[in-house]
Amino acid sequence: MTEAALDVSLRVLRYFVAVADHENFSRAAVVLHVGQPSLSRQIRGLERQLGVRLLDRTPQGTRLSTAGQAFLPRARALLRAADDAAAAARAAAEPAEISIGYTPGLVVTAAIRELRRRCPDATVRTRYLGWRRPAEVLLDHQVDAVVARLPFPADRLQVTPLYHEPRVVIVPRDHRLAGRPSVGLEDIADEPLPQVSGLDPACSAFWRLEPRPDGRPAPAGPVMDTLDDTLEFVASGDTLAIATASHAQGPRPDLALVPLHGVAPSTVVLVTRAGDSGRLVTEFRKCAAERLRGRPVPSGVSPL
Repeated sequence: MTEAALDVSLRVLRYFVAVADHENFSRAAVVLHVGQPSLSRQIRGLERQLGVRLLDRTPQGTRLSTAGQAFLPRARALLRAADDAAAAARAAAEPAEISIGYTPGLVVTAAIRELRRRCPDATVRTRYLGWRRPAEVLLDHQVDAVVARLPFPADRLQVTPLYHEPRVVIVPRDHRLAGRPSVGLEDIADEPLPQVSGLDPACSAFWRLEPRPDGRPAPAGPVMDTLDDTLEFVASGDTLAIATASHAQGPRPDLALVPLHGVAPSTVVLVTRAGDSGRLVTEFRKCAAERLRGRPVPSGVSPL
């Protein structure tokens, strides 16, 4: 194969990955904000350059060919490498910038203030992530660090434990369990628990207490999109919820938090890309360790 045949643009690789992910040219074109005819031409051009068919087009949709299945993980790796290279260049430039994400119920203000005090030349931004997956936003370089709760997939990430928070059951104020000193799994075995659309399976299982000791899943409650949705549905009597006290910050006289015994606590962590030793990321690791405190993580306890 000639050298010219290997001259593939990153833009076309992103187009190919989008079509492979959506298995449909029309949906991929919408996500990419390009016309479908243009997208089809770009993919055909890529196939001509490589000398292979990457996608099988059928009336039912688009599927990867054998060659496409071999090419897809390598295309993703090339795109990640390009993103990593761009991030490294930006990190080395001055003035520096850093974007820090955080998930529901967590407050990062003290660490952000300390970072700004230590690095007054830097632009420090925060981003509320909702239920988005830390790995997704970090590896896509949407943020440079995330304060979140385990569990989640941590491949290619550096995870630094910060502290533990006990889990609680959030119930309506007039619920039969409200006012109890604590409850166990047996007390809520038949109570519905909410489902969060798009939540990582391991994270969903952690907050729904699955599997139960008898192997059953938790009874299915309503599907939630935000923490506020969860609290509102609990207050309305449609579900209970497993959370931590910091999830339910602020007074809600219609809710009660009951300690949950017999289950592991929630571990709050700082997450960054593995190998990221940029000045601001390194400083934020120090700020988070010093300023974001709760119940300390005992030495020797694995964060995953």
